[in-house]
Amino acid sequence: MFDSLFADGRRPVIGMVHLPALPGAPKYDGDREAIVEAAERDARRLAAGGVDAIMVENFGDAPFYPDDVPKHVVASMTRATRAVVETADVPVGVNVLRNDAEAALSVAAAAGGDFVRVNVHTGARVTDQGVIDGTAHETMRLRERLDADVAVLADHDVKHSAPIAAAGFTAESVADGVERGLADAVVVSGTGTGHETDRSDLEHAVERRDATDLDTPILVGSGVAADTVAETLELADGVIVGTALKEDGDVGKPVSEARVRELVEAARS
Repeated sequence: MFDSLFADGRRPVIGMVHLPALPGAPKYDGDREAIVEAAERDARRLAAGGVDAIMVENFGDAPFYPDDVPKHVVASMTRATRAVVETADVPVGVNVLRNDAEAALSVAAAAGGDFVRVNVHTGARVTDQGVIDGTAHETMRLRERLDADVAVLADHDVKHSAPIAAAGFTAESVADGVERGLADAVVVSGTGTGHETDRSDLEHAVERRDATDLDTPILVGSGVAADTVAETLELADGVIVGTALKEDGDVGKPVSEARVRELVEAARS
């Protein structure tokens, strides 16, 4: 399903729209329209810079709800996502932090999105929100009930977390997330936002994927920059980029169209 979004076989560069704090979050500044305007601005710059897809995330909402955001967050995310869909003529995804897959899938289905990212799809992880359990059984059934043509990108060994498992179990979770969780793509990332993904972790994920005869795309979800993207795409089937595309490489600043162009051109090389 994920591959069908990029019919030319290109290894996609997915740019992030990091939303400011939404209503109800501690850092919300009281201006609802400014949130939508910021989303549209960043989406325009990402699309003009040449990204293949865009993902919308409630990045400003820290501290995050573990796995069940309030209805007003779903409403705000739907509005912002729909604005991005109408602004940029590329596939659009949704990630509802920390791990509300039900909300992300519902927002994407309602707003015209094409994919979602689920940080803990199978297994269980210790995070700064506490212990989070994967709910692939609920997520994939909800997709069927909604009749939503929305791909699910599931993290493997997700950033800002540690596994609750015996040593070595996470090596198998690449296959588990696909074969048992039915994920459409796997995301491998570093230890935190903007942190470079360890090359050996990526190699291991690809090896596990190939050893089990799966053809599921593996994406790198953090730490990609203009000077590393080409090397990363020698192994990975796509990249998700946020920090490196921002002004001055600062995750809290707006997207820089010039930085987007630089990274996309490097990826195409």
